[in-house]
Amino acid sequence: MSFSSLQDSTSHDLTPYGWDEGWEAAFAPYEVWDLMPGRVLRVDRGQCDLVTPIGILRADTEFVVPRDPLKVVCTGDWATVDRDGDPRYVRHLLPRRTAFARSTSSKRSEGQILAANVDHAIITVSLAVELDLGRIERFLALAWESGAQPLVVLSKADLVPDPVGLSYLVEDVQSVAPGVQVLPVSSTTGEGVDVLRSLVADGTSVLLGVSGAGKSTLANTLLGEDVMDVQAARDVDGKGRHTTTTRNLLVLPAGGVLIDTPGLRGVGLWDAESGVGQVFSEIESLAEECRFHDCAHEAEPGCAVTAAVEEGSLAVRRLESYRKLLRENQRIVAKTDARLRSEILKDWKRKGAEGRAAMEAKRGGTGGRARHSGW
Repeated sequence: MSFSSLQDSTSHDLTPYGWDEGWEAAFAPYEVWDLMPGRVLRVDRGQCDLVTPIGILRADTEFVVPRDPLKVVCTGDWATVDRDGDPRYVRHLLPRRTAFARSTSSKRSEGQILAANVDHAIITVSLAVELDLGRIERFLALAWESGAQPLVVLSKADLVPDPVGLSYLVEDVQSVAPGVQVLPVSSTTGEGVDVLRSLVADGTSVLLGVSGAGKSTLANTLLGEDVMDVQAARDVDGKGRHTTTTRNLLVLPAGGVLIDTPGLRGVGLWDAESGVGQVFSEIESLAEECRFHDCAHEAEPGCAVTAAVEEGSLAVRRLESYRKLLRENQRIVAKTDARLRSEILKDWKRKGAEGRAAMEAKRGGTGGRARHSGW
């Protein structure tokens, strides 16, 4: 029986979960193997819940456990699953359209997949605490790299009753988020909720942010019911407990799909050079005007980037954050790329040799003048 006839014979429609003609075409080669499609709702200890044409099923993932941690079954994946059997197994993952990944905090610097097939990455930032622009830039870099469209939501906007003060905070975030909408939202007063609901009504969205940012409250607001547990954040630093412990995929009543994630303590980059470039697009544009194509934007003559800093059109903090994220990303990539490691080592040796040569020339020139003056 084909998937089309299976879908016709049941009342469970996958369309609200994001099923479309593209996914149907991707699944078509597997129909002959008596499999059916399903979208992963959550993953837990080698098993996952999937929504399928015959309802929500529990399936083992042991047949799709690759060596690459970025290719494990993840919330948001579309997969093929046994139509019958006890236990059922996930057999294949359909090719992902997008994937949100970060580096782990382990010394092995492995990648970790957080959500798959996401259209909108909602970076949730609490206004209950001081803005951390560097952290926002980091989230944005990962979001752009994933292939999703970032959106910054400033939650708990009701805690900033002064409209002028709120507009300044929005402008601060906009200054580090080129090409990204910044939306103040309050689940208490309803400010911005309708706008957000319309933005996420098409496609799959993932909620990202640190503990206490208000993700679960925001999810409940969009869902129209208290599905996610919520705990109060500490007044001192705005941090909360990990009320969300797994990544859950939920259908929104106004349309769209939402993935809620646990609060992230660490947000390490993972091969996100192009994402960093998009976050700092104004620096990338300035770099095209530098005299040297490999300008490091430090002390080189004719550097358009440092000239912009001196003129005051580019903030020093912004340039320092750009350098920091690029260095971090290069270190991460180098740990998994032997060729790049070798190139970096050669570059360090070259710069070291040039520095030593310059010091020797300086000392030699000074010594020569001293000897000459003593004749």
